[in-house]
Order: sequence, then C-alpha cells, then structure tokens
Amino acid sequence: MAHLHRLVQPGRTKGTVLGESGEQLTVPADWVFLPAGDAAITRSVKAKGTTWVVKVRKGKREISLGIWAEATHILASRLEVEAKRSTPEYARTRQRDLARREAKQQAYVGDFFTEVVWFLDFHSRYEAEAQRLSEKITAHATPVGSGTVARTERIPLAKRAEAAVIAWMRHQTTAYDSMSIARIKGQRREVRRQLAAKSVELLQAYRQGRDITENCPLQRALSKEP
Repeated sequence: MAHLHRLVQPGRTKGTVLGESGEQLTVPADWVFLPAGDAAITRSVKAKGTTWVVKVRKGKREISLGIWAEATHILASRLEVEAKRSTPEYARTRQRDLARREAKQQAYVGDFFTEVVWFLDFHSRYEAEAQRLSEKITAHATPVGSGTVARTERIPLAKRAEAAVIAWMRHQTTAYDSMSIARIKGQRREVRRQLAAKSVELLQAYRQGRDITENCPLQRALSKEP
C-alpha cells in the first residue's frame, strides 16, 4: 500500500509546519516527531502510514530534519528495529558490512592520496614536501561525512584531488578565512579564483625545483602539527 509522505518545513509556532505553498498546518494530536538519524526506523515508519517529512534548505542542498508520524507507528518501528538488531544474525551481518566499508574507505584514501601526489607533481628536490602535503590534504578531505569535494562522485577522482588541493591551500596559505568579502553576487567566487591562481603559482615553484624562501606560506603550513 502506497502512503503519502508530504514535504514540509518547520513551522513558526510549536505543533505546526509549513506546507509546500507556505500554508500553516497543525500537526495531528496523535503524531510525534522522529528526528533524522536512524534510516531503518524512518523507513519502517514510512511503510506503516502517512508522514510529514520536515526539510530545510542549506545552500544548494535540502536537509531532512526528521518526520512527523503517528506515535504508535514510531513506537512499533523502534521495537521492531531494536528486536532485529539484537539477533546474532544481524550482528554478524553488521560486522561484515563494517569491514567491507572500512576496506572500501581505505582503498579510496590510498587512491585519493596518489591522485594528490600526481596533481602536485613536485620536483624530486621537494619529494618530502609532496608526501607531507598529500598526507595533510588526504587526511582532511577523505573522512566519510566530511562534506568535502573529495566525497562527491559527481566529478572524476583527479578533479576531486585538484579541487581539494586548491581548497586546502586557500585556507592554509592565504588570508581567506580572515578576509572581509563584500556581499556582492559573485564576489566570493572571484576572490576564490584569484586565490586559486596564487596557489597554483606557489605550487609551480615546487614543481620546477626553485629555491624556496624561508617565509614561504606553504612551508609554514607544512610545519604545523599534525
């Protein structure tokens, strides 16, 4: 049986939500809110009946905060999921899944690290710096749930590595984080473009094996712990 799962936004007052057209809706008295976070329980509740899915927009993405649904459905789903998770079979399956995910993550970290090294393409004179920089960027960009460009599959791995290097350089070797940028459309993008050009110029010195000055911002960034 198909159930209606209506998309809503947080309401202005307690016990209300806003519908698709901005109209205020009152949450039924026998409903409770289930916060997002446990996909298994959420799926089970949705399979039992109608829900209101509360979403908010953050930048270009829509984030689910949770669902409103009948209290009895949520309670039943919690009990069902907990019972399933308490079985030995579930524990073994969970262990296998975690091991598979960890192996996949480790393989991805290795592949990403290699792509970063290739993009940097430092002169042999700066091989140690290339390794250190690649380690720092990979450690920052690859954790699951980090939300960095390295976690997207919309662009090739080589492009992810390039974007991650430029992003790391922007935050670690420029004054970007302390800049006061005018709230003008396209201004932040233009500032990032200019800083990216400076970062590429800085990288070129290492690629060509040139002498590096003591006040090089990349050297300072590499000397930071960890």
